Amino acid sequence: MATNVLLVDDDTELCAMQKEYLSAEGFTVSAVYDGEAGVVEALSGKYSIIVLDVMMPRLGGVDALRRIRAQSRIPVIMLTARGDDIDRVLGLELGADDYVPKPCTPRELVARIRAILRRASTETSGHEPSGPIMVGKLCLRSEQRRAEWDGQMLDLTSTEFNLLEVLAQHAGTPVSKQELSENGLGRPLARYDRSIDVHVSNLRHKLGLLADGRSPIQTVRGIGYQYIVG
Repeated sequence: MATNVLLVDDDTELCAMQKEYLSAEGFTVSAVYDGEAGVVEALSGKYSIIVLDVMMPRLGGVDALRRIRAQSRIPVIMLTARGDDIDRVLGLELGADDYVPKPCTPRELVARIRAILRRASTETSGHEPSGPIMVGKLCLRSEQRRAEWDGQMLDLTSTEFNLLEVLAQHAGTPVSKQELSENGLGRPLARYDRSIDVHVSNLRHKLGLLADGRSPIQTVRGIGYQYIVG
């Protein structure tokens, strides 16, 4: 079954190139050219993933993402200007699953899309469903992509769920940022990449606290992060 991708970018030539390449890779692709139209389409329920440019007329990508996240957890990849860390971090804080710096090659974009969709897939690929991951007050049900804290549902993006799952699977053991990036984002950790740090910060805000007031996700200096049970 074809995967529907929505491109939201005012650069019509770039959209046409990306659309041609993605279509050749087996995706069904639609494109709109401003943020307002992007929000409407993103919330239509027709798409599996959104590729959203930051700089657009009428409504910028960051504000469009804010509106999308108010109603939907659909995976979103942000296209950001190379070196524009402010928009990049803000997009991740608002719930973007990943970002790709522009200019990017269609091949890189396809790789990012596939990595996110592969991790977000609910298909069991013929394997028997595994039991939930229970760590203290945290319960993760991987097949349903559901996370609960002390019996209450957590509203997580696909990438946040991925990272929390990796940390929970290694509870009590430090997990490197490299491993988190490879298993949570589906790509190697790039130099000076702050994506993991921002996603973990988001998770800390969404999770509850341990009995002693600490976050269950602790920083391990020089390594990465560790999920602890109080």
